[in-house]
Amino acid sequence: MTSLPERQKLVQLVNETVEAGARKTAACYEVGISVRTLQRWCIAGQVRSDSRPVARHTAPPNKLTEDERREIIEVCNQEEFASLPPSQIVPILADRDIYIASESSFYRVLRAENMLKHRGRDKPKGSIKKPTTHIATAPNTVWSWDISYIPTDVIGQYYYLYMIEDIYSRKIVGWEVHRNESGEFAAELLERSVWAEQCAKSSLVLHSDNGSPMKSLTLLAKMYDLGVVSSRSRPRVSNDNPFSESLFRTIKYCPRWPSEGFASLDIARTWMQSFVSWYNTEHRHSRINFVTPEQRHQGKHLQILKNRHALYETKRNQNPSRWSGKSRCWKAIGVVELNPEQTKRAA
Repeated sequence: MTSLPERQKLVQLVNETVEAGARKTAACYEVGISVRTLQRWCIAGQVRSDSRPVARHTAPPNKLTEDERREIIEVCNQEEFASLPPSQIVPILADRDIYIASESSFYRVLRAENMLKHRGRDKPKGSIKKPTTHIATAPNTVWSWDISYIPTDVIGQYYYLYMIEDIYSRKIVGWEVHRNESGEFAAELLERSVWAEQCAKSSLVLHSDNGSPMKSLTLLAKMYDLGVVSSRSRPRVSNDNPFSESLFRTIKYCPRWPSEGFASLDIARTWMQSFVSWYNTEHRHSRINFVTPEQRHQGKHLQILKNRHALYETKRNQNPSRWSGKSRCWKAIGVVELNPEQTKRAA
């Protein structure tokens, strides 16, 4: 709203400009008002103040009474309606020949009373927190595992690939291929992997999604016996288990992957055995500065990267004209974080 002194000043400016020969429309445009606004401000040659603050506002005739508002609140707080939204309550009342107010009125009253919120027993949307951040500082501190489909040569029939990966070294520490998903198979695989890596009772973290084998009592009991700490993703959020998802993508986009499917379970297991051997001992992984998972898992990557750095520095010194800057960084990758917390900058 424009105060009375400001109105008087603007009207005076417009009048002086018009007297000087300018058009009223142009003068009003320059001060930021319209001709209609100028006419509304000036009545009988006097500049009037804004009457809206002192205007009397009468309640509309269709406004809900206090008794009706109270009845809406009481009905919504009844046990049978406590978990239902007005879109459900109003039709139910109509089936009982009861009409208090419209659905929009129900929403308006509940909003005014701060009652328009999640009313059911299930968790509200967005209430599931992101998994705890786990930091792998060495091999066998944080593992990630999952189960993925493996196609067969029969349409609609699949095998199931169980795979455990160490997120620090990216080494595949355990795998199996079965005809179905089972918590028993997962427990057996975990036990073999833990004993093979000799990391029982070491507070190893095992991260997975929320599939039924991951939550099976058999697997949970085995994890308790082995001293393995459970960590799980949010439901239907693949980003919470990125290491296993990335590994499965590497497998299925491998040039040797049989796109026509596997003819038998034995063939699938033989192929996976060959892939795991290649992946762990020959594949230079980009996320660990192009050393093999086995080399990083055994700590050999430090000397390998040191030798690469020395070689590059030697060649750079021998022919510096070919180097526009520093040599390639062969520094070892440090700790690896699973689901790192996103730091928020102050606005």
